[in-house]
Amino acid sequence: MASAGIELQIQEWERVKQGACDFIEAMPDEHLGFRPVPGVLSFAGQFLHVADANYLFASAACGIDNPNQGQHSEEKPALQSKEALLNFATAGYDFVIGALRNIEESALADDVQFFKWTMPRHLVFAKALEHHAHHRGQTAVYFRLLGLKPPSERLF
Repeated sequence: MASAGIELQIQEWERVKQGACDFIEAMPDEHLGFRPVPGVLSFAGQFLHVADANYLFASAACGIDNPNQGQHSEEKPALQSKEALLNFATAGYDFVIGALRNIEESALADDVQFFKWTMPRHLVFAKALEHHAHHRGQTAVYFRLLGLKPPSERLF
């Protein structure tokens, strides 16, 4: 059973997962490929990128294999449907949540290599949450540019 500290982190990840689902579900299907300008991620691409990163962050933090390694691509047609996007995005969040459920709280203080940096595992998870917030925040702007109101941010 996860400790109280890890349970709080899991609750946060469940909250942000639901917030991401709210955003994906609220975007009309015809706008999943919307890009504010050429060269930036589409709406769907933002969530594909976050899902890819969630696998990367959690696998690095916990020293486990990344089952998604090398499988990401915004151009995959199957990931352009809302259902496929929701499934892929939630799987990325569930991977983080599963990693947290399977780690001892004392191990969160252990240093791990993350790209060129060495940092405690808990900081890798914090960086993943920061990364999620950055990209989901960008999608709120996409809603506004389309004349739509974004869903609640579910900040608490």
